Amino acid sequence: MKFGTRIKALRTQKGLTLDQLAQETGSAKSYIWELENKNPPRPSAEKLAAIASALGVTVDYLIGSDEQTLEKAEDTAFYREYSSLPEDTRRQIREMAKILGTKKAK
Repeated sequence: MKFGTRIKALRTQKGLTLDQLAQETGSAKSYIWELENKNPPRPSAEKLAAIASALGVTVDYLIGSDEQTLEKAEDTAFYREYSSLPEDTRRQIREMAKILGTKKAK
């Protein structure tokens, strides 16, 4: 899957318009449209990171530099965000995960 196709698929899957993604990434709507539709796109590393963050995936997933699945990319992006949270918040999330895991096992 091409870079632009991945952005568009993730954006629509998350229910974001071009305007909303542009606003979340500090970009212009036309810039996001060009990334989705022009070939080859040439985003800056900063914009690429902002788009990946807004879509909840890794940069590697967006550019297709590895064989990472969408689920793995989302998990990696979540872990990066989780790692930057305060310790108390991380502890609460771990406790919630244990509770959810217990409910699933029943």
